[in-house]
Amino acid sequence: MRVRLVVTFVLVALLSAVTATALAYRDARTAVLQRTQNTAVDDLRERVAAVAAGFDLPPDQRSLSRFAAEVSEGLGARIVVARHQDLTAVSDAYADTEGRITAELRAAVRAGDGTRFQRVEWRGEPYLVVGTPVTYADGDRRTSGLEVFAITDLRAERDDTEALLDSVREGIVPVVAVAALLALLAAGTVLRPVRKLGRATRELAAGDLGSRVAVRGHDELADLARTFNETAGALQSSDAELRAQEAKARRFVADVSHELRTPLAAMAMVATVLEEDADQLPPDAARAARTVGAETARLSRLVEDLMEISRFDAGAARLNASETDLADTVRASLALRGWTDRVTLDLPEGARAVVDRRRVDVIVANLVGNALRHGAPPVTVTLAVVRAGGGDVPGVGEGGERVVLEVADRGPGLPPEARERVFDRFYKADEARTRTTATGPAATATGPAAPDGGSAPDGGPGPGGGPGPGAGLDGGQGSGLGMAIALENARLHGGTIEVEAQRPRGGAAFTLVLPLRRMDGEGEE
Repeated sequence: MRVRLVVTFVLVALLSAVTATALAYRDARTAVLQRTQNTAVDDLRERVAAVAAGFDLPPDQRSLSRFAAEVSEGLGARIVVARHQDLTAVSDAYADTEGRITAELRAAVRAGDGTRFQRVEWRGEPYLVVGTPVTYADGDRRTSGLEVFAITDLRAERDDTEALLDSVREGIVPVVAVAALLALLAAGTVLRPVRKLGRATRELAAGDLGSRVAVRGHDELADLARTFNETAGALQSSDAELRAQEAKARRFVADVSHELRTPLAAMAMVATVLEEDADQLPPDAARAARTVGAETARLSRLVEDLMEISRFDAGAARLNASETDLADTVRASLALRGWTDRVTLDLPEGARAVVDRRRVDVIVANLVGNALRHGAPPVTVTLAVVRAGGGDVPGVGEGGERVVLEVADRGPGLPPEARERVFDRFYKADEARTRTTATGPAATATGPAAPDGGSAPDGGPGPGGGPGPGAGLDGGQGSGLGMAIALENARLHGGTIEVEAQRPRGGAAFTLVLPLRRMDGEGEE
């Protein structure tokens, strides 16, 4: 913008200077020539009138030459040509006058219409030729047949006008230089507030809501800066209010979830007793007892998932990382839920990395559980370590090695809208994709979990004997938070989960990508 402003300013100044120069040159040239013409015409008239008073007609060649010489003496350096019928006399015998006095001028003077003049170019030099007929002194002013021409050299006037043009042309350079300097000063004055406003806008876009612009003056830029400050202040106030409301909402969810754990534990024990005695109850009562038990377990999982999500939102989730054999972790997660016989594994040995085993277990449980519930066999779990430049694997770049765990099925795949929202909280897939034949332990990815998040099959205690986070799955009987929790756990490791909604061979594929970290020889990561 600075360059455009300076160029525009200089072009305007240059155009103005050139226009002014052209007009000044035209007016000066016209004034100089007009003055020379008027002087030449007046001088010729006066001198011819003075000399012709004592001149006898008809003249001979000698008297005509004397007449031309006398007229020339009073006109300075001008050449005088006198003509009478066939006689011609020139005040300068060596001057060539034929090319300077044109036929048009001779005809106009011979017609007796008064004094005439004409500017001519002869041998590259400018001349002014003035012609006048000599009339009798009687009342009717008849022409006597005597014609007088005066040739005036205009080279001095030409040199004067060219010198004026050169001086004006030379003055354009400093004018343009001064214009450029003024343009730079003006651009700095105008663009400095714009640059400050742009810098403050970038800071605001980067998250610095306290960014402000100093307001100076009362022009349009000052009004713009003032409006920006008001907008930034309103945005900062709204952000603070939203953050406060979000913190209150997170605290409310955490408090409610925490308060629900105790009564839910009691309800779960009662429901367990009822389910154990369900065979001894009437059919309707037995069905009700089993329903209460299932819904109580589902509510417990939902509460645990809400508490886990609230920890992620509050930034309180931490990794308890250690070097782990990833293949053993995946096998243990599947065996814990009774899925080993229902999943095809491709797990190379020796794939060790520093991860949080409990959180990887939650991710595997959710991905495989969704594939079993919503997809179709065969469900395959593939583990690989991919180095930099690892092809088309999502999340693999030039930064080093990655752990890639792919869970794929041969089901109908995900519709486009489901792919965009599969990791949203409380989003459940279309019921048409849910496999209603999946019952028992395989129908739910994880059952009650340990306090540290270790999962156990439905109806069986986890390693810690109590419920834990990450128990629910999206769709079907899950809480709608399982996939969101899985993604948060992947991000906590510095990785992500990519989804391929529709594969060429059918089905969907979820790919967990984690950076590969190992312990050094001293046990440091």
